[in-house]
Amino acid sequence: MGRHMPRTDALLNTPALVSPFNPEAITDEDRRILIVDDEEPVRTLFAACLGERYLCATAANAEEALVRLAAETYALVLSDISMPGLSGVELLRRIVARYPDTAVIIISGIDRTQRVLDAIRLGAFDYLIKPCELDVLELSVERALERRALLRNARRYKQDLERRNAELAWRKAELERLQAQIIHSEKMASLGQLAAGIAHELNNPAGFIYGNMEILAECAAGLERLLSYYARAPMPSAVAAEVERIKGEIDYEHALADLRDIVNDCREGAERIRDVVQNLRTFSRLDEADFKKIDLHEGIDSTVRLLSRYYTAGGVTLRREYGQLPLVDCYAGQLNQVWMNLLVNAAQAVGGAGEVLIKTKLAGDTVVVCVSDTGCGIAAENLKKIFDPFFTTKPVGEGTGLGLSISYGIIERHGGTISVESIQGQGTTFTIKLPVSARPRAEAAGTQREFSIVTAPVSGALHRT
Repeated sequence: MGRHMPRTDALLNTPALVSPFNPEAITDEDRRILIVDDEEPVRTLFAACLGERYLCATAANAEEALVRLAAETYALVLSDISMPGLSGVELLRRIVARYPDTAVIIISGIDRTQRVLDAIRLGAFDYLIKPCELDVLELSVERALERRALLRNARRYKQDLERRNAELAWRKAELERLQAQIIHSEKMASLGQLAAGIAHELNNPAGFIYGNMEILAECAAGLERLLSYYARAPMPSAVAAEVERIKGEIDYEHALADLRDIVNDCREGAERIRDVVQNLRTFSRLDEADFKKIDLHEGIDSTVRLLSRYYTAGGVTLRREYGQLPLVDCYAGQLNQVWMNLLVNAAQAVGGAGEVLIKTKLAGDTVVVCVSDTGCGIAAENLKKIFDPFFTTKPVGEGTGLGLSISYGIIERHGGTISVESIQGQGTTFTIKLPVSARPRAEAAGTQREFSIVTAPVSGALHRT
């Protein structure tokens, strides 16, 4: 026969059952049990029965139990269902809502199936009927704690799995970002190679055209002098009349003027072709793929000339305030890509009716290049994202959102820094600092870029470190 709750003397002397559940392997917090019953003898007997294996505390009602639960963590609550004040069912409901790691066993003197089902639905781990055998009580407590441990571990495993899934999703997004950036960089490199190839192929024909236009101009001038001499020379009247007829037919005077204009226009066009070819060669710098000393002003100027639709034909006013700079160790073609990104963004920001300023200076052993515009500026909430891959405020199809991110990577690989200051409605300034003498370095894979935002009364500044 099992032991019964009414046998108080028997309870006090009953040995603990042997169980595979090992309390010594868990913490004190996992061994704390709160016994809640309005009958003091029941609380005493339960505490005596379970006290050899667990750390037991008692409460005379649900209100006192809630106070204890708020002050200390309990692994299990044994609660009577019928008590003055809050019932055991209400206590169960509050424990489930507030303390999900606390198991609850409900004890009742009334054996009603509906009560059992209601308690289990609310989250009770077990439901015992008074008077209950004490070995059944111990077994129920043991199993409830084992189940609690399993559920808590499952919850932790789930949280860890969710964390790992989030990390995998982040890594997948980062991989896609890097792949897109590589594709974009390779595309830019291919375009650079194509531009350099076109420039090389056009160089000789352009030189041939330009040289021949000089000869053509000289020939045209000589023919004009010869015809002028013939016009003054004596000739038979019939021949003179035919000459005048032909002059009138071809509009001789206008034809001579047109010939001069055509030669001049062709010579000017040949000069422009030659300049474009030279600018393409300077911009791509594929013949200077090594890390070497370069004149930054030459690269900036060639980039500006390639952007003539903004800065010559367009309505953007460009000012250059160049300081005395030494030659800088760099990959010229890569830096030219940075100048291209910044100057295009500046021209688009002013919207064809504003000013762009390029300012350079030497600060110790560092070269500083600032590109400022009087455009619309950048919103404060966008400043910290301005260098993020794929971030753009331009309409769909008008920007990839990679230009500034790639520019950041290029400057970083040169051992420099890039920062931006902007006042919305007034304009934006990008500042690039490059060491005069540096060695190239590769960007560490997976390195996260950190931001520090510096605020001031008149401007917002963002620096990436």
